[in-house]
Amino acid sequence: MNKLTKLAFSTITLIAVVAFIAYGLWLANKPVSVPLQGQFEANTLNITSKITARIAAQHAREGDAVSLGTLLVTLDSPELRAKQAQVAAVSSAAQAKLSLVNAGARDEDIRAAEAAWRRAAVATELADKTFKRLHALYLEKLISQQRNDEAEANLAAAQAAERAVRAQYDSALHGARNQDKQAAGAMANQAAGQVAEVEAAAADTKLLAPLAAEVDKLILHVGELAPAGFPIMTLVDLKDTWATFNIREDDLAGIHVGSEFDGNVPALGGQRVKLKVYYISPKGDFATWRPTRLSGGYDVKTFEVRARPVAPVEGLRPGMSVLVARG
Repeated sequence: MNKLTKLAFSTITLIAVVAFIAYGLWLANKPVSVPLQGQFEANTLNITSKITARIAAQHAREGDAVSLGTLLVTLDSPELRAKQAQVAAVSSAAQAKLSLVNAGARDEDIRAAEAAWRRAAVATELADKTFKRLHALYLEKLISQQRNDEAEANLAAAQAAERAVRAQYDSALHGARNQDKQAAGAMANQAAGQVAEVEAAAADTKLLAPLAAEVDKLILHVGELAPAGFPIMTLVDLKDTWATFNIREDDLAGIHVGSEFDGNVPALGGQRVKLKVYYISPKGDFATWRPTRLSGGYDVKTFEVRARPVAPVEGLRPGMSVLVARG
């Protein structure tokens, strides 16, 4: 009986050891469920200028919270100031020309033109009488044809002079033509447009925050030349954040636009954050998993999945990781 007891105990022990070893091997070979890992990102804005100018002052530092309309950067451009003076002078000249055309001739100029016309009219009348007398004498053969032709030429010249002076008088009396007024008005409008263009460029020497955000990076500093369109600083909008995941398509089951899931943020002490998917797009061929010749199978594509927090999360910042347990 004692031997049977020992044999049974040994058998049970052996079975237990074998079972323990088998369980250990099963655990060792069991696939480990690795959580999906993503990273939070946020909308960033580049602060740039439409003109090339030197940075005179920066009114915000990295990490500063700024509100809509906060002055961020002041630029200085001597060339722009010179251009302002130039277009202002051109505009003043064009406006003066327009005023002169609209006002017409002065009363003194009109009276002088009238007097000149009346003198020309008297001269024409005298030339006409002289020609008539001499022509009568010419018909009676009392004077030569040359004297008659000279008198006729003097009459024609006097008439032409009278017409020219009368035209000057009429021009002074009636003012500039409509075409001249339109041309002067167009030149004044063109000059005003140039002034507005330069003023718009001058307004861009003071760069304001386009929204409430946080200063992320200062790319250029005081004293440096800022080329047109080149970022001077970047802002980050912490209210517009999302998490980006790169997920293989064989792990994509159950994930679609509008689906929600929970994630843990290690940087916030493992705080759980509910996320909602709003964007799914395949990544390029570089992110495709290709099977080996021996394993068979198919090319497994990788998808970029973006999800926003359902509710605001205090302390959440770009760059923080988020872990999502696989379903």
